[in-house]
Amino acid sequence: MIDIHSHLLYGIDDGSRSIVESAYIIKSLSEIGYTDIILTPHFINGSSYMSTRENNLDLLDRLKVELVKHQIPVNLYLGNEIYIDSDIIKLFKEGIISSLNDSKYLLIELPMSGENEIYYDVFLDLINMGYKVVLAHPERYISFQKDFNKVYELKEIGVLFQCNVGSILGDYGSHAKKTIKRLLKEHLITFMGTDIHHKKENYNFAEKAKKKFSKYLTEDEINDIFENNARKLLNK
Repeated sequence: MIDIHSHLLYGIDDGSRSIVESAYIIKSLSEIGYTDIILTPHFINGSSYMSTRENNLDLLDRLKVELVKHQIPVNLYLGNEIYIDSDIIKLFKEGIISSLNDSKYLLIELPMSGENEIYYDVFLDLINMGYKVVLAHPERYISFQKDFNKVYELKEIGVLFQCNVGSILGDYGSHAKKTIKRLLKEHLITFMGTDIHHKKENYNFAEKAKKKFSKYLTEDEINDIFENNARKLLNK
């Protein structure tokens, strides 16, 4: 499996606090079948979550060394979870934020509650410039839970959707669970991600989620959203 959304680049956002914690989590993920992980720390312009690409690359290199040291067989890549901002292109061109593994794919987050009127136009501009917009966890946004037409509107312009594995298990509440079920039924999901921040008590969430997904998707379709689609992204 491939995880395109994680917060394991330590000490720079609300995710892992240390290289030791990150290595432990990555080892645990490898044991349940994850072979590749894109590290996507938050980038929120104007906040304390503004670690630069240069700093992130340095941390990535250190974490890779730690994995080799402990013989953890996982490939790591760099990205960002970028909070919606009208300056995304400027930040990207200045080398401050990262696409997913230096591809044309940008992982973008919206406000969890409330509206953000700029997102549609920003997404459309990015897509028209040749970028691939990947919307992080659409099932978690209150505005999408209330009005699913917003999902269709974004699908129409070419936005791709990354859902969180834990949503189908109820980790983010009943509304997110209901919304991901609809996304599954309508075959709107392109990628799955763990969105993992810290150590878990157990790591059987992927297998549990896949069993629930089998109600809506074939085995091949499940493999596509957990691995094959992301593999194409990594190979670009």
